[in-house]
Amino acid sequence: MTDLPGRGQLRQQLREARRALSPAQQQQASSMLAGQLQSLSRFTEARRIAAYLANDGEPELTDVISHCQLSDIAVSLPVLHPLTHKHLLFLDYHADTPMRVNRFNIAEPALATRSIRLIEEHDLILMPLVGFDAQGNRLGMGGGFYDRTLAHHRDNPHRPLLAGIAHTCQQVEQLPVAPWDVPCDIIVTPDKIWLFDKSM
Repeated sequence: MTDLPGRGQLRQQLREARRALSPAQQQQASSMLAGQLQSLSRFTEARRIAAYLANDGEPELTDVISHCQLSDIAVSLPVLHPLTHKHLLFLDYHADTPMRVNRFNIAEPALATRSIRLIEEHDLILMPLVGFDAQGNRLGMGGGFYDRTLAHHRDNPHRPLLAGIAHTCQQVEQLPVAPWDVPCDIIVTPDKIWLFDKSM
């Protein structure tokens, strides 16, 4: 995966924009995102979702994870694959899950084979992003982890719903799209929901 021209600069600008949000703005966004997701039947009826722990100004999912834990919705978190180093695994996450810090200084569940969950076990995958457009295209951090992990599942009718989670300031008019980019079925910001999955 070689990045397209212009995406690096755009990525830097959008990362700076989200990092500029104050702690109070981040907390408000977290609360509003939880409310937005709770308005979706695909979320409230889910048995398992994949979430993430925020980094680098990404929207916090603290309130979302707390809601899941109170509502008997199982939660998984992404873990860098220990062998390929370019894919993600998803592991069970609970309040008492042993954690470690990966090479990007992001907390993730300590690897335990019994805790690994298949992609198909999830009803919904909440994905962080750097930028998005109104067509459902997602710009990630540049590592391609989600794109590689989901590449073989994108045409599977039984795959999870793919939800991009973003701050409003991360929207752009149109993203430069690469052939390997996996688009979102839905994008959720604190003040709006975009639906691209016609079945919803």
